[in-house]
Amino acid sequence: MSAPEVKRLGILLFDGVEELDAVGPWEVLSWWTANFSEDGYVATLFSVDGAPVTCAKGMTIAPQHSADDVEPLEVLLHSGGRGTRPQVKDPAHLDRVRAWRRDVPLMTSVCTGSLVYAAAGLLTDRPATTYHGQLDTLAQLDPSIELRREDRYVDSGDVIASAGVSAGIDMAFHLVVRLVGVERARQVRRGIQYDPEPRV
Repeated sequence: MSAPEVKRLGILLFDGVEELDAVGPWEVLSWWTANFSEDGYVATLFSVDGAPVTCAKGMTIAPQHSADDVEPLEVLLHSGGRGTRPQVKDPAHLDRVRAWRRDVPLMTSVCTGSLVYAAAGLLTDRPATTYHGQLDTLAQLDPSIELRREDRYVDSGDVIASAGVSAGIDMAFHLVVRLVGVERARQVRRGIQYDPEPRV
């Protein structure tokens, strides 16, 4: 009997990535996939060239793969942070994102990752959100986007955009609900003890 196919969840890293944009969803998704392998998913970190990245506040993260050697993805998460500023104007990166869009069933973003998606044309005529300080920039990049200024994340089917920084954690839990179910998300939430308090 052949082994069941494993579905991969990939988080893109790059220099200037906002730490929690990547590490927050990684905690949710890696805890889930490590503790419930029967669900058939694995989480992985990758950068374009496979080299370690220096994050926005100085953390260094070594990815597990490059864009060339990461195996086919079921979900791709494009993190945000100041490193997205040059990506929005980088034709090679935008072409790379469009190629991923053709191959990856579900594209997700955290924070200003959605600016890159907008620049690549992935959010045309869709609802979306981003970091609160960049909502107007998102609208300028693609005026057809329906801005959801108050939403933590926006699921438009095959693209999910979340708001800034910690909102990526909530979006990652939404992914668990969508891919497996509410009960599994509750188990993961309990496992990582995610219950924000106090609300200030």
